[in-house]
Amino acid sequence: MLGGDVVAVWEVALSDGVYRIEFAHGTTTGKRVVYVNGKEVVRKDWMFKLVGKESFTVGGAGTKATINIEAISGFAYEYSLDVGGKSLQKFIDNRAKTTKTWLLSVDGEDCRVVLEKDTMDVWCNGQKMETTGEFVDDGTETHFSLGEHDCCIKASSGGKKKKNGIDHHLLLDGQNPEVLRCAYF
Repeated sequence: MLGGDVVAVWEVALSDGVYRIEFAHGTTTGKRVVYVNGKEVVRKDWMFKLVGKESFTVGGAGTKATINIEAISGFAYEYSLDVGGKSLQKFIDNRAKTTKTWLLSVDGEDCRVVLEKDTMDVWCNGQKMETTGEFVDDGTETHFSLGEHDCCIKASSGGKKKKNGIDHHLLLDGQNPEVLRCAYF
């Protein structure tokens, strides 16, 4: 437990990892503390104004995040999180359109592979991977390595027009890996 005043917890998935954001708010002292993955990143003691905003960065790219503190009645407060200038829900919805995430086990290790569709950057467990892209008859292939394994993300247009029109499939050593979960976060 980080502190007795933790009033809100959010999880934010970025390309370089999933971050747990916790906010402690002392409603009598005005104290505000922000933790990212258990590490204190903001501390303000004895704030006279109990409502307002706390801004900080999260992730390796320094994505801006802001916690909004609003009074809803008496001494009751509502807390919301903005990420990248958008509400958390809008940020998640946008990430679902611009990224594809696979969770799989490679040589007994859990791997989180993220494709950023707009840049074709590939991340694995928080590390940006060195990739090589090529055009093929039915779309594109983005090649990279996970340890001793050759990986490929095949992008091809689906048979029937979908919302984005492009399917992305991860191959590990030329095979569909046993994906623990394919997610849009």
